[in-house]
Amino acid sequence: MSGLNVSIAYFLAVVVFGAAFRSLFRKWPRLSVAAEFPASYVLVACWLEVQTIKEVGEWAGGLGPDVTLTILFLVLLTHGVICAGATGNPSLTLMNFLLLETPTLHTLLALAAQFLGAHLALLGAGYYWALELNDMHMIKNLMSRECSTALRVSLVQGVFSECVCAFIFYLIYLSLKRHSALIRVPLVAAVLTFFSHSASDYTMAFLNPSLAYGLTFYCPGFTFTEYSVVYWLGPIFGMTLALLLYMGHIPRIFTKNLLYSQKTHFRVPKGEGDKKK
Repeated sequence: MSGLNVSIAYFLAVVVFGAAFRSLFRKWPRLSVAAEFPASYVLVACWLEVQTIKEVGEWAGGLGPDVTLTILFLVLLTHGVICAGATGNPSLTLMNFLLLETPTLHTLLALAAQFLGAHLALLGAGYYWALELNDMHMIKNLMSRECSTALRVSLVQGVFSECVCAFIFYLIYLSLKRHSALIRVPLVAAVLTFFSHSASDYTMAFLNPSLAYGLTFYCPGFTFTEYSVVYWLGPIFGMTLALLLYMGHIPRIFTKNLLYSQKTHFRVPKGEGDKKK
């Protein structure tokens, strides 16, 4: 099998696992929060393979940047389809909490499931690379302990980059929230792919704390705290600003609209004024 065929087989196996896990828990609505586990697992596991193709695929398998971007878009598109109803993204989970759409316990359990899925995806990918099924994985296995960090700028620049990208993305996401999945899912996948490519020399714009945890927190160059500031606080702060600008307030914190007036205009029916006279 060629290098790309091995990767495609891996993608399919991960997607089938995620779809099977989700279908299993659909029978128990009370455990719907568990759907965040496969959503996070599938996203991190697939993105780790995309990252491998990007890092070593060009000179180990002849796979250029256009192939990587296409695969990333298809991964995000597939993830949006099979994980409908689950986000696999702590920032989106917190946004739903701020919108009063989910209670506190549900939010905490969802966050735990997302980070658990990301951690197990990282362990599973390490085992998969250790099999060395192609040249890319052999090289990746050799350099796994010395991976290159996605954070290629200073902490201040990194926080600014993640915050700005998150702010723009979540404004787009909120504007698409009421559209049908047929429109929303491809557009969200395209926007995430664009941000990932545009910010590749800065932070990769993961915009997802659990995804960043699985992809770059174990790489040398920065401490866990420094990674957390950039990849956790940056996207959450950007999301909060986007929510505030879009709605004018944050329902979980403010009941009054802080930015937009909500005056109600009443029209007096014709003849009503004459009767009063």
